[in-house]
Amino acid sequence: MRVLVIEDDREHADFICRILTEAGHDVETAQDGISGLVRARESAFDVLVVDRMLPEKPGLQLVKEYRDAGGATPALFLSALSDVDNRVEGLKAGADDYLAKPFAPEELVARVEVLGRRQAVPDDVPVTRLKVGDLEMDLLSRRVARGETRIDLQPREFKLLEFLMRHAGQTVTRTMLLEKVWNYHFDPQTNVIDVHISRLRAKIDKEFERPLLQTVRGAGYCLQA
Repeated sequence: MRVLVIEDDREHADFICRILTEAGHDVETAQDGISGLVRARESAFDVLVVDRMLPEKPGLQLVKEYRDAGGATPALFLSALSDVDNRVEGLKAGADDYLAKPFAPEELVARVEVLGRRQAVPDDVPVTRLKVGDLEMDLLSRRVARGETRIDLQPREFKLLEFLMRHAGQTVTRTMLLEKVWNYHFDPQTNVIDVHISRLRAKIDKEFERPLLQTVRGAGYCLQA
């Protein structure tokens, strides 16, 4: 599994990485709340391991913002704040589990692996509905709506939005869009993506107060609440 460890204490981060790496997992790290949130949004991880007391952006705020933007990766809080009120606060912020420091290495591995299995969706259980903020897509009826407003999309626009919604909270590159939406395995050097993104943005954002589709300068696009 791919695990993102967001921990500002280098010694603790190295300790956690060593435990999870020895258990066979691919581990990346971030040392503050802002960079941790960016990494969680930019790349697909199976589990987030988040310290509560982070510089720049506290762990509680990080997880809450990630969830509000549509991020679905399971999150495990690590914290020396271990009383019931603190654990409940962490779970209400959007965490899936809470482990108090100090902890046994084998318990950390077990909890991470349980969350990773929970994230995996069996192939025989198809996803039929996607939701990011107040934007909803029904894959069976091919109906798209934002709040009470029905949105009519052309087939390619529908496929583009579906891909963006399936990767909500993550930065989607032009290469990813060309391969997954247009089935191009090369860059045709056209503005086809820009044109469709512009049309899609006009339909899902223009008449609404809060935009969902963001341009990530120099990287791609991100759909988030």
